[in-house]
Amino acid sequence: MDIIKIIGVGFISLIISVILKEYKREYVIYISIISGAIIIFLCFGKLKEIIDMLISIANKSGTNSYFILLLLKITGIAILSEYAVSICKDAGENAIASKIDLGGKILIISISIPIISKLLETITKIM
Repeated sequence: MDIIKIIGVGFISLIISVILKEYKREYVIYISIISGAIIIFLCFGKLKEIIDMLISIANKSGTNSYFILLLLKITGIAILSEYAVSICKDAGENAIASKIDLGGKILIISISIPIISKLLETITKIM
């Protein structure tokens, strides 16, 4: 049960953070970063399964695997930027968080241009 491990890491991190806030407030952000990294590490096995399944589906359907790779990159950017935004907000740096969020969105749009282009090309052929 992976969710039990994830919740366990979260609760342990929460308890450590609450205790550290009283004595060494500046270390709380490190607990947040480390716990987030551990949780992401715990999810790597499932991520690999998802990637393998998507590649298998793409190969069976004859879909260009390049587009699957782009979708995975977009998903990765979204997950990582959300992680960074959360850490910045936890540290009270909302301005930096909004800049990271904007940067992530711009990168996602720039990476998705080939997908949008192919989609418009397909729609044009249908019409």
